[in-house]
Amino acid sequence: MTELSSPTRRVEIEYCTQCRWLPRAAWLAQELLTTFETELTELALKPGKGGIFVVRVDDEVVWDRREQGFPEPTAVKQAVRDRVAPGKSLGHPDK
Repeated sequence: MTELSSPTRRVEIEYCTQCRWLPRAAWLAQELLTTFETELTELALKPGKGGIFVVRVDDEVVWDRREQGFPEPTAVKQAVRDRVAPGKSLGHPDK
């Protein structure tokens, strides 16, 4: 990566396969990709076990179901926005 390259902005959603949370993870991924279509460089869905549902931005946990419960999309979008595009307006949810 050269000095002029934009930084990598990777989001990872780790979800529990035992709990069958893939549809929830995929829906949240779609929401994030639609909202941050130019800001994200990658979005990964990572199968896990044991009730996990964690959202990470560049390896930093921004949402953990065990601590915060299942996320509303607006809350996750705000957490992601704060790391990848702090000046970006999310429209109505920011009001």
